Amino acid sequence: MAKLMDVKDAVSLIKDGDTVLAGGFYGNGTPVLIVDELLRQGQKDLIMINNDGNTVEKGVGRLIAAGQVKKFICSWCGRLPIAPKLAEECKMELELCPQGSFAERIRAAGYGLGGILTPTGLNTIVEEKWAQRVELNGKQWLYQTPLKGNVAILEADRADEAGNLVFHLTQRAFSTVMAFAADLVIVEVNKSIESVGSISPEEIHVPGILVDVLVQGGITYEQ
Repeated sequence: MAKLMDVKDAVSLIKDGDTVLAGGFYGNGTPVLIVDELLRQGQKDLIMINNDGNTVEKGVGRLIAAGQVKKFICSWCGRLPIAPKLAEECKMELELCPQGSFAERIRAAGYGLGGILTPTGLNTIVEEKWAQRVELNGKQWLYQTPLKGNVAILEADRADEAGNLVFHLTQRAFSTVMAFAADLVIVEVNKSIESVGSISPEEIHVPGILVDVLVQGGITYEQ
């Protein structure tokens, strides 16, 4: 059974220097209360793995703006110009990864694989700075390492007391693979946490065996 915790106690499990996988696509699916509490507690030197960071007003971009992130790994940060600015000033390390490769690197970590081989990014800055070219069966590939987290912070629409999760629309993006790829999975649940058996097996996106901590949320969705 996943453990239901107050957000303060749940976030206290995240330590300085942790690698944090954060769900979310343009902030949708990033757990609001958990990010709020990270800002309050002030964990520092985090390695943050998130698709885009969203903005300095919403999403993990708030943690970057607060100076709590020493390295940010993402597929795009066009709404977060502070990220490349901090990288240029050598105040934060920034690693860019094509979105498909980004998802597959997380999946590789969760499934115990040694990394991925992909042609995406050949002859680009990705190869120059963050990947290794290899030749296999007469073809050129980029080898990229798995992306594993000490912690994953996710947002779900519904959950039961066993930790089974149901996502709403883009909450699901990246969260399913991130749940496999972290040692500790903390999930903020927007709706009430239901009794075991109330969620049909066909609805479940992430099985409770992967979820360690549930936090009661309660936000409204943006239209």
